[in-house]
Amino acid sequence: MFTSPLNGAEIRKDFPIFSKTMRGGGRLVYLDSGATSQKPKSVLDAERFFYENHNSAVHRGSHLLAEEASEAYEGARATVAHFLGANVDEIIFTKSATEGLNLLAYSFGNSASTSPFALRPGDRIVLSEMEHHANLIPWQQLAKRTGAEIAWFPIDADGRLDLSTTNDIINEKTKVVALTHQSNVLGTINPLDQLISRTHEVGAVFVLDACQSAPHFAIDVKSLGADFLVFSGHKALGPTGIGVLWGRAELLEEMEPFLTGGSMIESVTMTDATWASVPRKFEAGVPNMAGAVGLGASLQYLLDIGMDNVEAHERALTDYALARFAELERVRVVGPLDSEMRGGVISFEIDGVHPHDAGQVLDQYGIAVRTGHHCAWPLMRKLGIVGTTRASFYIYNDDKDLDALIDGILSTQKYFKV
Repeated sequence: MFTSPLNGAEIRKDFPIFSKTMRGGGRLVYLDSGATSQKPKSVLDAERFFYENHNSAVHRGSHLLAEEASEAYEGARATVAHFLGANVDEIIFTKSATEGLNLLAYSFGNSASTSPFALRPGDRIVLSEMEHHANLIPWQQLAKRTGAEIAWFPIDADGRLDLSTTNDIINEKTKVVALTHQSNVLGTINPLDQLISRTHEVGAVFVLDACQSAPHFAIDVKSLGADFLVFSGHKALGPTGIGVLWGRAELLEEMEPFLTGGSMIESVTMTDATWASVPRKFEAGVPNMAGAVGLGASLQYLLDIGMDNVEAHERALTDYALARFAELERVRVVGPLDSEMRGGVISFEIDGVHPHDAGQVLDQYGIAVRTGHHCAWPLMRKLGIVGTTRASFYIYNDDKDLDALIDGILSTQKYFKV
């Protein structure tokens, strides 16, 4: 039995793409929101309205359009702050979560030797085996530039972090702990209280990759306890090319800028420059103004639905999906097999069928899933597999979508005679 506070079929009416006819004349069954979400009409309208009525470079002109553009841009920042329970001046717009993580890594690496963010040979950066490449490679590169070492939490047989040696992994040499909130492959939601507490106990900073969590359940950064957080707009019903970095104001003020140029300066001479205050210090150049406005509209859409309702809907979808997968033979779910501390992402293997082949067959029925390593090669190596087929859910999905997926898997097995 599937019971949810939301009606996925009704919500789909807000999303123009769901009127598209797929191969074979069927409807779109979109189960790839972990890669990117679809966009409601209100978001598309918000971007178009900005370009048609307010388009001008923000924070640069004294004419009416410049004033309106700046108000729209800063209004979007206020919406993001409200969404995260943050202070407005702690919200930095980036082009993506990946850029936000690189901003942190490069800023730390550019710090003076006396800075609390400076890393030296022997210092430690802590990650986990389930990290997306975006929260792995920037820290690997920082370690190479500074001589710091990488340590990591392993995963256990259930696809959860093994925290049995937390105090040894996060030790007195640790300067940065950077972890995903929810795995984009396993669906695992990581317990943060113990990890953040230990991070601060040793004087390190905690960076949270919230790409797979912020769009799916409520986050309040004041109670969360992390020091920095990133997420992508395009995974939260928003446009591509816009992301968010949140950081504690006192830490952002101490950090070095990542990109330099226009807008992020206080004053300039031919030999030196001083930086503007946060957040402008980290927003060099003309920003993605329409993208920010679109992101504000997408987060308002989610707030209007209610993040508690979003979370409850996805939990119902996950419970239903796990129950349906349990009926299948020769299909293995990778990750936790219950919805406790688990999000709406189900990666699976079909015995005898390569993930790419499975994805192509499912596509013939209008079912869009992700296949491959999901930008998590170290995790795939730990699991001993080449990749998985991944279904990821959002507010516009319902039980009929999941039934279609199960039918598609059965058809895949029949096609490959496995």
